[in-house]
Amino acid sequence: MSIILENITKSYKKVTAVKDISFEVKPGELFGLIGPDGAGKTTLFRILTTLLFTDRGEATVAGYDVVKEYKEIRKSVGYMPGKFSLYQDLTVEENLKFFATIFGTTIEENYDLIKDIYLQIEPFKKRRAGKLSGGMKQKLALSCALIHKPKVLFLDEPTTGVDPVSRKEFWDMLKRLNNKGITTLVSTPYMDEAALCDRIALIQAGRILKIDTPSNIIEEHEKQIYNVESKDMYKLIQDLKEYPENDSVFAFGEFVHYTHSNDEFAPEELKKYLEEKGHVKVFIEATSPGIEDIFMDLSRTKDIKAKDNEV
Repeated sequence: MSIILENITKSYKKVTAVKDISFEVKPGELFGLIGPDGAGKTTLFRILTTLLFTDRGEATVAGYDVVKEYKEIRKSVGYMPGKFSLYQDLTVEENLKFFATIFGTTIEENYDLIKDIYLQIEPFKKRRAGKLSGGMKQKLALSCALIHKPKVLFLDEPTTGVDPVSRKEFWDMLKRLNNKGITTLVSTPYMDEAALCDRIALIQAGRILKIDTPSNIIEEHEKQIYNVESKDMYKLIQDLKEYPENDSVFAFGEFVHYTHSNDEFAPEELKKYLEEKGHVKVFIEATSPGIEDIFMDLSRTKDIKAKDNEV
């Protein structure tokens, strides 16, 4: 395995950032760590890239222990933090040469690995990094993380704050790197990016909710989800929460995603109930679940169990 975590726990004073985290990333796999801000993603990345010590648990990266063999890990991995951290006063070319020199290599030596990415920023190679657009900064940071041909690539929320076109381009680049056999662990708060990974771990409040391929996670979800819409969306959410035997009610774009607590649900009865509440242009239709639906359901179930355990 390229990455192995066993019961990793880390706290900051009284706040537990991650608790009993265990998973493995296979060689050549594009593995996604999916969860909102504050879920514990960055803490795990800092532990795996030897920037933080764990309170408890063990981890290895590329076969090296994160504590005992941290120097070997630093030579073997590429790390792209969420915040742009290259030298903004250096040009694109100067940044790339600087990082190549640190790792004892040259741009030419591993050019084939970064060629597809670098060709897009080469016209701006004399421009200072701080003057680049968000998408170009992203491509430069990825090139610098790859310049020494790492065994494992860590990308911490690389598309946060980037426009949709650049996001798509970035994931296309990751797929090409994946095809070249580079193991990649990427974190993201965007649920739609989960489907682009080979496998994913859904994480919330420092705990893993589920690990599997995106397709398996969706296929195993048994609850039927309904798109519900009316003119007054705020009132719709409140009234759906008061509907007898409702299971979940979540705002989802132009619709509200609704699930019922049993199989006896009748959409026409819900429509009648909403119209009696004063709603107009009521629309109800069964829909397929997405990763975000499943994440919300798993998070809610976990919260309920945690509260039951406290009692």
